[in-house]
Amino acid sequence: MKSETRNTLLRAYIQLQQIIDDLYVASEKALENNDLEDASLLESRADKLYEEGENLEFVISELEER
Repeated sequence: MKSETRNTLLRAYIQLQQIIDDLYVASEKALENNDLEDASLLESRADKLYEEGENLEFVISELEER
């Protein structure tokens, strides 16, 4: 894998992790404010992105092994 590709994927992974963290924090705040619908929506989006992050991490590690 070219270093530019690797670096781009790693940057995307790091940015995705920050977005996931932000969504979980926002979900917790919504829950504290009894905004259950918003909390559920934010948490479900964070969960989906978390799965995508795991997939991206797997792709990166597989490509690095080549």
